[in-house]
Parts: sequence; C-alpha cells; structure tokens
Amino acid sequence: MAAADGGRELDGLQGRAEDGLLNRFVQLPGRPHTAALFGDLQGTPRRRHALGQRSPPARSGHRCVADNANLYVFGGYNPDYDESGGPENEDYPLFRELWRYNFATDTWHQMGTEGYMPRELASMSLVLHGNNLLVFGGTGIPFGESNGNDVHVCNVKYKRWALLSCRGKKPNRIYGQAMAIINGSLYVFGGTTGYIYSTDLHKLDLNTREWIQLKPNNMSCDMPEERYRHEIAHDGQRIYILGGGTSWTAYSLDKIHAYNLETNTWEEIATKPHEKVGFPAARRCHSCVQIKNDVFVCGGYNGEVILGDVWKLNLQTFQWVKLPAAMPEPVYFHCAAVTPAGCMYVHGGVVNIHENKRTGSLFKMWLVVPSLLELSWEKLLEYFPHLATLSRSQLLHLGLTQGLIERLK
Repeated sequence: MAAADGGRELDGLQGRAEDGLLNRFVQLPGRPHTAALFGDLQGTPRRRHALGQRSPPARSGHRCVADNANLYVFGGYNPDYDESGGPENEDYPLFRELWRYNFATDTWHQMGTEGYMPRELASMSLVLHGNNLLVFGGTGIPFGESNGNDVHVCNVKYKRWALLSCRGKKPNRIYGQAMAIINGSLYVFGGTTGYIYSTDLHKLDLNTREWIQLKPNNMSCDMPEERYRHEIAHDGQRIYILGGGTSWTAYSLDKIHAYNLETNTWEEIATKPHEKVGFPAARRCHSCVQIKNDVFVCGGYNGEVILGDVWKLNLQTFQWVKLPAAMPEPVYFHCAAVTPAGCMYVHGGVVNIHENKRTGSLFKMWLVVPSLLELSWEKLLEYFPHLATLSRSQLLHLGLTQGLIERLK
C-alpha cells in the first residue's frame, strides 16, 4: 500500500510540474557570483550580494550555449554607452567577454580566460563540443568592415582560448551565419559580408580539420534564398534552414529548405500549419533550440514588429504547433540555449526598435516535463541555498552524487 501511495505521490509531483513549469517563462534574477548565500535548514532562504559586482550588461548579437550546469554567453553589442558598461568597457560598443551563469547557484560570473579571445563579437556562431566552445565568424564595428572566418576554441574547464589550425579553403569572412555539429563535423550555412548574402554550405571535419565547400548536385528552384540571421536544425541526414533574411526582408516558415547530406541535394519541404492559428510569421534574428526531433523557434523580427511567440516544429511530421507560452517581452537579436534536461534559457536582445533599446534579462522555460531528478534538485536548491558553500567532502557526506556536486562548482 505504501508503494502505491508513493507512486501516486511521484505522479502528482510530475503532474504539478507539468502544470506549473512546462511552457511557462520564468525570469531569473541572476545574481553576481560573489553573492553571499544565507539561510538555515528550517527557515526561508535569503540572499544578499556584494556591492560593485555585476551581471552581463544589456546586449544584442551575442550567442549562448548550455550544458547541464551552466549557460555560457559570449560577445554582443550595445551602442548605449551607459548600458554597455561605460568606461569599464574597453571594447565599446562591443563586449569582448565570456560569461558563465550557473543554474544551481543562480549566479553570473565573468570568466577570466587566457589566450586570444576573438574580436568579431557580433553575430558570430557558437557551439559547444564537449568542454570546448567553438566560435566562428562574426563582425566588429562598423558591421561588415572587419569580419572573421577563423575557428576559435575556448576550453571552459581550463579557461583558455586557442585558434584551430585548419586546412582547405575557409569560408568567406562573414557574420550572421548558422552553425551546427553533425556526426563529428562542423557545418556552416549562409551569412553576409555586410554587402553580399550567401547560400554557401561549408563543412569542417573536426578530426582532420579540413574545410570543404559542399556543392549540391541540383542547382534548381529548391535552392534557398541568400540570407543571414537564420537558424538551422538537423536530424543527422538533413540540415534544415529556418527563417532568416536580409536587411530588407524576412523569409517565411511555411516552406523550409533542407540539405540532404546523403544525396548532396537541396530539397524544399512544405510544413503543416497549426490548425487554429496557421503558420508562424516570417522572421529573422530569432532563436532556435532542438530537443531530439522537435525544434523550438522563439521571438525574432519580421521587418515590422518584434515577435514574442514560441513555436515547435516536428522534423518527422513537419507539423507546426504554437506553444501557449509567450515571451514576457518580445525580442530579437537575442540568444537561446537548451540544457540536456530540456530547459531553455533566453538572454538579452533588442526589445524596442524606435528607442534601439536592449535588455539583459534572463528567462528560462521547460520545454519537456522535467525528470524527477531535476524536480528534486530544484527543490533541494530552493530550500538549501547554502549547498554551494560546502566542500566536496561535505556534499558527498550529505549523499549528493559526483554529478550533482559538479553542477555546484
């Protein structure tokens, strides 16, 4: 009988999680990393942070990635001198910075790194490969005048930057391209020089470190239009191009283009509308995250208004579903990343076109029902916020696993 009751209790816990957490944005306070955490085992947790410490200033054009413990935010741009850090920001109006947001402690930390950090800090591409951040392309100021086409690598464990030495013909110096790692290779599609928009698809084999440009067997109407600030998804066989545009247009999501890696051909795929609200609006400068065969598109700009909607596309059925969630503030030129557990984090972006205003807000939203491990972990951190101050041996003595201890450090 006790086991049955326990089962119902667990079901209820996950049911409440689905009702309360799924498809709902939660704003995170994001404290500076020197925050002193206060609270006792019985009382309500209280937090206080040291004066003079800061979180990332408002920005746009940055990129982020996530593992199960941290969100890493790199680069960005803000033309507002005060908002961009004032005299402290040597690279104004760009941010030559790498930030780490720790999920367990809800704290920001600007990472001090060694080696050469790239200077092309707006609309670069960023992916996470093991403990390594891979950065490609991007632009400095003025946009289009100093673009990049190198691959910079930052090992987040050792906090060191290095330039990846590659063979073959590199892509042009571009920004606003999209990038993904598929089967051990880095794929880069599209982008702009600031004057010319591209449909080029390049592949970098991460083992041989050789660049090649993929040439499709068909040069027909199935080719996508030139674009930048699009996003890509993949299923291992095809690379799907989602949205994007030029400085004067945004491309539709009714039909999407896919590059078939097995046949070296472009395909045009008709997607299926949500039965009540149709297709998502055309957009560029949006964000996109992927969980297995589901792709989530968030925010963006359609050339007239800033969007705050969230859509899901299934890569097997090509059915669009509009999620009930809406962004607390419509935004574009923001960044988003998803954890291995299925929680999406959205940071920064432009929130007002006329005032050219940016935000530094950080939001999270569960895109899948959290596992019982994740639910239990969140509750534990809520009631015992001092855990991060304990030593590894103390945490092991309390019964935490090595994996959970790593999330706190």
